[in-house]
Amino acid sequence: MSTRTKGSVTEFVLRTPAVGPAIALAVAVVLFAATTDTFLNSDNLSLIVQQSLVVGTLALGQTLVILTGGIDLANAATAVMGTLLMAKLVVGGVSGPVALVTGIAVAVAIGALVGGIVTGASLPPFIVTLGMLTIVTAVSRIYAEGRSYPVTDDVLSFLGTRQYLFGHIEVTVGMGLALLMYLGLWYSLTRTAWGKHVYAVGNDPEAARLSGINVRRTVLSVYVVAGLVYGIAAWQALGRVPNADPNAFQMGNLDSITAVVLGGTSLFGGRGSVLGTLVGALIVAVLRSGLTQAGIDSLYQDVATGVLVIVAVAVDRFSRRKQR
Repeated sequence: MSTRTKGSVTEFVLRTPAVGPAIALAVAVVLFAATTDTFLNSDNLSLIVQQSLVVGTLALGQTLVILTGGIDLANAATAVMGTLLMAKLVVGGVSGPVALVTGIAVAVAIGALVGGIVTGASLPPFIVTLGMLTIVTAVSRIYAEGRSYPVTDDVLSFLGTRQYLFGHIEVTVGMGLALLMYLGLWYSLTRTAWGKHVYAVGNDPEAARLSGINVRRTVLSVYVVAGLVYGIAAWQALGRVPNADPNAFQMGNLDSITAVVLGGTSLFGGRGSVLGTLVGALIVAVLRSGLTQAGIDSLYQDVATGVLVIVAVAVDRFSRRKQR
């Protein structure tokens, strides 16, 4: 195969939504539809999407980070911090819009801080985000003073507003926002110079630098955008469950990584798509819903999900070696 042909194949892989995860999702839906009585019920399908909403948004930011060859273990903790800030500020008399902007701004600041440390000190993202996970979790619990905060402000709960499509399919404003975010970042990654730089840095940082790409600025921008996404995930969480709890989403970071991996994005960077991540988040939600309806204990569900992640990473590793 010529160099030009190899390049065109690689370009096609990078620019095309993950077909494999979509097939896996379809197979899972057909399997659970055939083995359970209520899986294809419109209420259940709507519930599956709602349950995948926050994790799917966290996975969106996680995808950006992983595409650069990094990983973010503090994404869920950042979102939880955002929910607590928004809710507690409103309890203290601050208006809903100001509380919302403050919570999102803090999430962006955390992302910028992480990106600044990763790029400025050249430290591994795993170590930096692991440390940030510990810090943000502790600060959140101190700030919460050992309690949760119910949300009554209409602005903070707005994304939970429900509408009905075709008279009986329940959707929320948060679902629509998540879809717009996915489409927006898909366009940014596939149709802009910034997106090309993100993929180039993930493939080979040194080669990207030699080609004139500002690697540090690109990586920093990714963490800032990811922080913005996590702040919006916090808003979605308050729309989904109008209660800010410092103990929420304790497995959110791992669930988001699972969605990214199952969606076909390589943990080694430089390959994948946000549309694949959307499918991956739905796969996780479909598996949990289907297995629950089939009477499978939640611990066994975690085992099945873990096995899928290992298989997905192994397949990715094998395919990379084969391409070389």
